[in-house]
Amino acid sequence: MNTPPFILASASPARRRLLQTVGIEPIVCPSDFDESQVQLDDPAQLVQTLAQKKAETVAPQFKSALVMGCDSVLSVGGEIHGKPADVEEACQRWQNMQSSFGDLYTGHALIDLSQNLSLVKCQVTRVYFAQLDSSTIDAYVATGEPLKCAGAFALEGYGSLFVEKIEGCHSNVIGLSLPLLRQMIEELGYKITDFWKSC
Repeated sequence: MNTPPFILASASPARRRLLQTVGIEPIVCPSDFDESQVQLDDPAQLVQTLAQKKAETVAPQFKSALVMGCDSVLSVGGEIHGKPADVEEACQRWQNMQSSFGDLYTGHALIDLSQNLSLVKCQVTRVYFAQLDSSTIDAYVATGEPLKCAGAFALEGYGSLFVEKIEGCHSNVIGLSLPLLRQMIEELGYKITDFWKSC
């Protein structure tokens, strides 16, 4: 079976870097899907639906490709959080999250156009946050990093200083679960090594 091009239906630099780290050089094609069209209370269902919609939006642009859509949210105390709208919201989130934990949900959708197959799965990782004072929260939010991330933190950036521990898949918190991606690719009949680009 021929290895199709790998399309990342996301503008996330973190997701692209994760794929590059494991030898996959994706073709980046952001979906620009309007996430406000999907309103669901269950975080797993929400991220899987959004990931699928993003992949489906991009898929028609290609004839033979493996199209991946992803979406992440953080659930804290039963409340679902995507990217904070502004500085004030980001600060409030951190006031609520500090000394607590949240569950980071990432939906993964793979559409294999050459086989007319698709898979949609979800990975969950629990994240424990450090106790922070208001000045530290203000300083972190002032970096701008929390405004770009679901859950108002980036594990691969300054935010790693304020995460005490995680339970589950590390890369899932950054934007996509690499072990889950490998499993999904194998389920479609490929080997993950088929997608490695020679250095």
